[in-house]
Amino acid sequence: MSVETLKRAFADNLFYVQGKSESIATPHDYYMALAYTVRDRLLQRWLQTAKTYSDKNVKSVCYLSAEFLMGRHLGNNLLNLGIYEKIRQVVQEAGLDLDDLLEQEVDPGLGNGGLGRLAACFLDSLATLEIPAVGYGIRYEFGIFHQIIKDGWQVELPDKWLRLGNPWEIARPEACVEVQFGGYTETYSKHKGHSKVSWISQRTVKAVPYDTPVPGYNTNMVNRLRLWKAEASDEFNFDAFNAGYYDQAVSDKMSSETISKVLYPNDNTPQGQQLRLEQQYFFASIRTEPGAKVLEEP
Repeated sequence: MSVETLKRAFADNLFYVQGKSESIATPHDYYMALAYTVRDRLLQRWLQTAKTYSDKNVKSVCYLSAEFLMGRHLGNNLLNLGIYEKIRQVVQEAGLDLDDLLEQEVDPGLGNGGLGRLAACFLDSLATLEIPAVGYGIRYEFGIFHQIIKDGWQVELPDKWLRLGNPWEIARPEACVEVQFGGYTETYSKHKGHSKVSWISQRTVKAVPYDTPVPGYNTNMVNRLRLWKAEASDEFNFDAFNAGYYDQAVSDKMSSETISKVLYPNDNTPQGQQLRLEQQYFFASIRTEPGAKVLEEP
């Protein structure tokens, strides 16, 4: 992995992925181009890791957590890949400062304390020790909250950590699974008087996975962090829209996506308590779905 190869990849990602030339590129554009350059190198190892897992039919550690406080990816990935100084040279030759680009990355809003940091450390350690593993969590759209001080008081605002995109994750809509909510049960008789209970669900929520590579330090192994986003199975009611019921047309979408909006929603109200329960049920149900495979290739 030569400096010249990395320099060419950096320039290509700025032009072909970001759609920017050097004359109009912003610091964030340069950060995104650099992130994609590093991610491309991760994907090579990730695919080889997945092939090795498949060929050897290995067992895997599954780490489930409500939080994954991974921190900023770029600097950590540069260290783990052993290309920190090469990338610094690439950036310097482009007239940029690596530290400035590292500051462009937004911390993923996926945790707020020890639980999330512990989960992240476990994933890093497992990859470094070359132990097959995958982390499972929820892809919170707004994380916890963004704090400002106004007139001496704390004001909580949404943490829009995804507003500029996340170059490290890869959406896997083809691997989505369905989670059933609400409804009722029906009891009916079968052959020889045996009774059976059937569950008729009220609504269906799609769980869409997003994968992030987790490389080990000084090793070729790359494990996976898979986060699930809640989406509506029927995002748009065209009949309701045509009838003029515009809010009703998207009500299913809003209700479903609320599940993965915020980490630890306020539970001082019955609605908040229900949402917390729905989050945990959503998360637990995904892991029992037969379609939620552990070691498929990225």
